[in-house]
Amino acid sequence: MRWQKLGKIFDPTHHDLPNDCVEFAQSPQALVFDDFVRIYFSTRAVDRQNGKYRSHIAFLDVKRVDLRSVIRVSAMTVIPLGELGCFDEHGIFPMNVLRVGEYVYGYTCGWNRRVSVSVDTAIGLATSRDDGLTFQRIGPGPVLAASLHEPCLVGDGFVKVIGDVFHMWYIFGTGWKRYAPEAAPDRTYKIGHAISRDGIEWEKEEARQIIADRLGPEESQALPSVIEIAGRYHMFFCYRQSFDFRSSSQRGYRIGHAYSDDLVDWTREDESAAIDVSAGEWDSEMLCYPHVFECNGKVYMLYNGNQFGRYGFGLAVLEQ
Repeated sequence: MRWQKLGKIFDPTHHDLPNDCVEFAQSPQALVFDDFVRIYFSTRAVDRQNGKYRSHIAFLDVKRVDLRSVIRVSAMTVIPLGELGCFDEHGIFPMNVLRVGEYVYGYTCGWNRRVSVSVDTAIGLATSRDDGLTFQRIGPGPVLAASLHEPCLVGDGFVKVIGDVFHMWYIFGTGWKRYAPEAAPDRTYKIGHAISRDGIEWEKEEARQIIADRLGPEESQALPSVIEIAGRYHMFFCYRQSFDFRSSSQRGYRIGHAYSDDLVDWTREDESAAIDVSAGEWDSEMLCYPHVFECNGKVYMLYNGNQFGRYGFGLAVLEQ
């Protein structure tokens, strides 16, 4: 597998965004239409009460013919944040979208702040009847959350319907750890799998890490994205060390790859992903939050670069 990078295609600092958001376009996710592609992303606004970020969902439409020409950027709220005390009160990042009948389903990763650690997350479901312009929650709570052996940080759901079964690949936290006496705790999470008949009630493969570690037990894995190519399923995700990853490029996010023939057992083979940082470019320090999709008879990857997507996202195409 070889990916040809097509460059950065969107910089949020060059556009007016809803909800007073000014930076970040994280975890881009595509919904393909006949003439254009809608790309959802998570952007940020500063909470005036405490100076902390809140993550909101926005989108842009690009022409399908080149996937670069911006038609419009959303001017209104795609989905409001959760109510006081709910799992998504302080942010939504990311939101995975897919068509289910006459609806567009949006699986949200809701964030809520904690005291002893910074955040916890869970996965919610919202639906759209207007082709993904706006989404309404099916309820105030999550459809997938912490459980007996997955105690925290359930999120990053990617859903694909195969046959008559909904498959979700997601992350679950294995715990928090303070790596230095004065440092804030850092988290570690792995990729898991769940199935459903209706996309609402889910059955987890409880605490089964389906992707092997490359960096050791304190490797964090995030944002799985699965696609079928030539009869084999391929997963792209990002991974990093669990601490000192914000300031050290060598410990920051890179894109990993695994494949499966039965959706049960996955073979990790990062080297065959063949996409890495670029010297001196917007993605010179990290690659993160990949999303793979088919369009125009080709396979594309949307992804973020330096500073976790602070200045936008880029596009790559799989060489045939």
